[in-house]
Amino acid sequence: MESIGRDLREMQRVPLAATHVAALRAAGIERRYAAGAFLARAGEPADRFVYVLRGEIEVVNPFTDERHLPSTLGPTQFMGEISFLNGGNWSMPMRAVEETSVIEVPRPEMLRLMSEIPEMSDIVITVLAARRRRQLDSHDGTLVLIGEDDDRAVRRVAEFASRNRLPYRSYALGSPEAADVARSCAISADRPAVIFGRDIVVTDPTPDKVAQLLGLNYNLIDDEAFDVLIVGGGPSGVSAGVYAGAEGLRALVIEDVAIGGQAGTSSRIENYMGFPTGISGADLVWRGEVQAMKFGTRFAMPRRVARLERLDEGAFCATFENGQRVRGQAVVVATGVQYRRLPIARLEDFEGAGVYYAATEIEARYCKNAEVVVIGGGNSAGQAAMYLSRTARHVRLLVRGQSLATSMSNYLSSRLNADPAITIEYGAEVSALHGDDRLEAVTIRTVADGSTRTIPTCAVFIMVGAAPNTGWLSGLVELDEHGFVRTGMAIGASSPYATSHPGIFAVGDVRAGSVKRVAASVGEGSVVISKVWEHVRS
Repeated sequence: MESIGRDLREMQRVPLAATHVAALRAAGIERRYAAGAFLARAGEPADRFVYVLRGEIEVVNPFTDERHLPSTLGPTQFMGEISFLNGGNWSMPMRAVEETSVIEVPRPEMLRLMSEIPEMSDIVITVLAARRRRQLDSHDGTLVLIGEDDDRAVRRVAEFASRNRLPYRSYALGSPEAADVARSCAISADRPAVIFGRDIVVTDPTPDKVAQLLGLNYNLIDDEAFDVLIVGGGPSGVSAGVYAGAEGLRALVIEDVAIGGQAGTSSRIENYMGFPTGISGADLVWRGEVQAMKFGTRFAMPRRVARLERLDEGAFCATFENGQRVRGQAVVVATGVQYRRLPIARLEDFEGAGVYYAATEIEARYCKNAEVVVIGGGNSAGQAAMYLSRTARHVRLLVRGQSLATSMSNYLSSRLNADPAITIEYGAEVSALHGDDRLEAVTIRTVADGSTRTIPTCAVFIMVGAAPNTGWLSGLVELDEHGFVRTGMAIGASSPYATSHPGIFAVGDVRAGSVKRVAASVGEGSVVISKVWEHVRS
């Protein structure tokens, strides 16, 4: 299956050309660092590109101050990580081993060079992506979590980091590794914690606080103006971000949970053209995010738009839940849909503690060698069941209807039927949840005769229904009876993505009548930008 980047060992052998180095010299300045001097510390802005002329640079373990990796950076290599593209922060400290000379290019100038010299851009971006892949494969980062399995707040941070492809280490409470980290930070070893480097222990941890430390959550200027606000970071929103940036539009993609949206929870997509061995939804959209950042599109997350208003001069103002505001000449609604909450008693009590709406690596780890239940009959439910069957002892797929033929791709339903670790129960539903602090069992009801039985389980995955995220539109556009945004001929518009309000467009799953497929969403996100461009320029 395709991953997010190439092997770093391969990319270390691909130097920049002499003409690329000459361009760096013209745009940057040469600096010297004494042995032992830090070129970057974790949490500092990644605001410059650093090319090594002479000397040696090492990655430093933030907890021990010792060399972290056996390999170092030398002449013809460069510092940098993927956060550089989006103006994020360094995730690991970097230090000169000996007297070292470098060329430093400010981030805006480097982004300009990358747009003008695509051959150099290809090398830089591929290396940065390969470095992120190495960090993820080795769970290597300054962010450290202790007690993920025991604390909901820590678990939410883990889910946020995992879904956004952010490297972190996770240690079980009471483990020797957790004790070592706690000792270096002078905190109690028997309590859950979220730690960034050795100096920052996050109190009352939330994804928002972690995003600030990593530089993902930008301190946007209040009422900062953009050409287009793209609300939603799923396939359609990220695709729109790629094409908006490529067309020279100043674009901001706003996402409230994780880049990838609902598609980001798909463990394996096999029917997307160009990936014959399959790719996870998160990896697919991550590649699009990197591509959009290359063109200058900015991302803000986790940020939820609470209200959208039309201003007197014709622009739009989006207000976040924290009261901050941004403006745009146009708005692309790409908020997609979310799985419906089922009317089951105590459902909220177990959300994040046995009830989940995504089946990623994080949730799969919680289900190791256990019995799990997946509710739903669509492709997402089928993909989740297949993915979970690799780690769970047994997966029980509950389908309210009597067949999968009309709701699931044939290749997927065939695999489910052939997998001995998966049982499909038709005409069945969960009627009750049991447990104290965590889910321990569920009651399954047979729809036909009303009979019930209770089975032990540690996890239920709910993947049914599709409720559109349109409440924030504040009545500015027409919705259908189910809450989806009406577009195109249905409201007399010339563009299939135009809404009833000029300047507001809708793409992807949130659009009434759209085909609920990743490929369709990507296509809509790309095509809509031509109409956005016309509106902004007019």
